[in-house]
Amino acid sequence: MLTVRAPATSANLGSGFDVFGAALSRPADVLRVSEADRTTISVTGAGSQYIPEDPEKNTVGAVAEALDAPAHIEIDKGVRPASGLGSSAASAAAAAVGLNELYERGYSRAELVPMAAEGEAVVSGDAHADNVAPAILGGFTIATPEGVTRVDAGVPLVACLPEVVVSTRDARRVVPAGATIEEVVETVGCAATLVVGMCRDDPALVGRGMADAVVTPARAALIEGYETVHTAALGAGATGVTVSGAGPTVVAACRESDRRAVAATMVEAFADAGVESRAYQTRVGRGATVH
Repeated sequence: MLTVRAPATSANLGSGFDVFGAALSRPADVLRVSEADRTTISVTGAGSQYIPEDPEKNTVGAVAEALDAPAHIEIDKGVRPASGLGSSAASAAAAAVGLNELYERGYSRAELVPMAAEGEAVVSGDAHADNVAPAILGGFTIATPEGVTRVDAGVPLVACLPEVVVSTRDARRVVPAGATIEEVVETVGCAATLVVGMCRDDPALVGRGMADAVVTPARAALIEGYETVHTAALGAGATGVTVSGAGPTVVAACRESDRRAVAATMVEAFADAGVESRAYQTRVGRGATVH
């Protein structure tokens, strides 16, 4: 039996829709995998009652099939489903890394990314690598059809998860079909700024690069209390605030010295809007690890 820990992730980060992703130091999924004649799945932890154990309907079942690695897989969910923190990607990444080692398939981490992405498509409907790439590789990642570029970053972040649900499918439906040339230029500039910020481990540049006038406003409208939380976090010292993935988690970049205050302020702001929430004081961190 192998035990694998795979991190939550934050995709898009505002200006990098379907491209940017970052592994978070916490929370995380923990999977235990052992060889078997056929794949069986058991799920415990956060939101486990909503996760199917049928291998044909669970992301890890698709990964096991892709690797030709039947196994008994125990999933302990630390990343709540429908949170905007890459819940299905964390499980898919952990399964890919664990089964690859358990069966000595010999794939590199980079080669495992598209396999995990196909597994995640079972849940999300699309095989995007923006979550599974950082969950497997760690750090900040830029995922394109040509491959994945990774930056070893450690920028402090706060991920505040409200007790509301926004499904990935619903969040994709509200994405605008087009953008003006002015919006495109602004988004490219912000995305470039964010990448430089990650390369320099500079929270100020990362926060500035989170600005986005195209996708984020549409998704933010699905999150009760978002504008209140956004304003409050900036007032507490956050350098930038945006929707994490499809939401409803709101992610803020900040300096280490401001992280605790930003986390407390975001929780208070959601409470002022009548929404309970939990804040994770985290940072860009490692990918999946085998124990």
